Amino acid sequence: MTRPPLSAALATISTLRFGETKMTHEQHPLDGIRVIDMTQIYNGPYCTFLMAMAGADVIKVEPPGGEHLRRRNARGGALYPFKMLNPNKRSIVLDLKSNKGREIFLELAATADVVVENFAPGVVDRLEVGHAAVKAINPSVVYASGSGYGQDGPYRGYQAMDIAVQAMGGVMGQTGFPENPPVKAGVALCDFFAGIHLYGGIMTALVKRERTGKGSYVDVSMQEAVFPSFASNLGLMFDSEGTPSRVGNYHGGLSIAPYGVYPTMDGYTAIICNNDTHWARLLKAMNKAYLMDDPRFVDMKARVDNLDAVTELITQWSSQLKREEIMITLSAARVPCGSVKDLDEVVEDVNLHARGMIRWITDAEGHRFLAAASPLHIDGENMVDYRQPREIDADREEILGELENKRKQ
Repeated sequence: MTRPPLSAALATISTLRFGETKMTHEQHPLDGIRVIDMTQIYNGPYCTFLMAMAGADVIKVEPPGGEHLRRRNARGGALYPFKMLNPNKRSIVLDLKSNKGREIFLELAATADVVVENFAPGVVDRLEVGHAAVKAINPSVVYASGSGYGQDGPYRGYQAMDIAVQAMGGVMGQTGFPENPPVKAGVALCDFFAGIHLYGGIMTALVKRERTGKGSYVDVSMQEAVFPSFASNLGLMFDSEGTPSRVGNYHGGLSIAPYGVYPTMDGYTAIICNNDTHWARLLKAMNKAYLMDDPRFVDMKARVDNLDAVTELITQWSSQLKREEIMITLSAARVPCGSVKDLDEVVEDVNLHARGMIRWITDAEGHRFLAAASPLHIDGENMVDYRQPREIDADREEILGELENKRKQ
C-alpha cells in the first residue's frame, strides 16, 4: 500500500540527527581504533558496522570481485543489505590466496587494534592469516571470529547460514502454530544476534587490553548467541517436564495471559498483560471492569488456564476498533500494546526517523535508499558523520600509502 511521505518537520529532525553534516561531538567512542574487517554477509559486517558508526577506522578487506553481498543480483534491491551494513568503512581488495595479498594483509594487521572474520572455521588458518599468524606480529591485537557453531566442538565443520542455525538452534522448532510445520523467523535473527555478541566480545576484550596490555581471541557462534532467547520456552519445558510445542503468538512459556496478537478493523495488534495490574487496566479500558472477580480471570494462573476465553474476550473488543484507536486507548491506560506494522510502515516510522535510526538519502547514482544508524545512543548521539559505502577497492591507494609512510618512519 502507498504511505504518505514524512512531514517536512520530521524530515528536518531526521536530517539534523543523521545527516552528512558535522556532528557536535568531535570525539567518538572508538576514535583511534583501527579494525581490519574480513567479514561477509550479515553476521560479521553488522559487528564492524557498529564499530564504524562509533568512530573506528574500519578497513574492509574484500576478495577479488568483492564480498558476497556485493555480488547478489538475483532481483532488484539485492544490493541494499550491502549498503545498509557497510557505510563508514574503507575498501581494499586483497587476494589472500596469493603471497602478495597475504603480505599486505599481515602488514595491515600489524597496525590494527582489532581483526574480525567470519569465514568457516579453519579457513583463515589455511590462508595463514588466522589468530596465530596475526598475534605473532601484533601481540596486543584483539582477533575475533564469528561462526555458525564455534571454532571447536562437534558441529565445527557444519556449513552455517541463518536459516540453518535457526533450524539447528531450535528457533524454527518453536516458531509457528502447533498444527502447522515449523517456520523460520521472518528476519535473520541468528546472524544479527551473533553480530551483536561479536561486537560485545570485542568491546570486552578491548577493555581487558586497556587494563592488562594483553590481546585476546574472541570466538562467538550464532547457535550460542541465540540460545538465551529461549528463556521463556525453557521455563515451560522444565515446568511441564516435556518438550513444549509451538504456541503461535502466545507466550513462549505459556505463563502470561493475555499475550498475543488480536484482529482489528484494519489489521492486527499485540496486547500483553504482564501482571494483574495490567489486566485490571485492560478490563477498564475495554469497559469490562465487572469481570475483575470472574474466577476465569481472577489472577494470572486462572487466565493462563482459560486462555481461549481470554482470547475471545479481547478479540470481541479489538475487532471493533482500528489499530490506532487501540494504541491510543491502551497507551493512555498504561497497558503494553503495539500495532502490527507492515514493513512499508516501519520504514516511515516516526519514532525511528525522529531518533535518527533511519533516514532516506540519495546515493551517488541518484537512487533513493534507506540509511541506518547504530541503535547505540551514547551521550545523546548514535552516529558519526554518515559516509556512503565505498566502491570496491576505492581506498586502495590511500591505505597502501599509509603503509608506505609507516615503513618510512
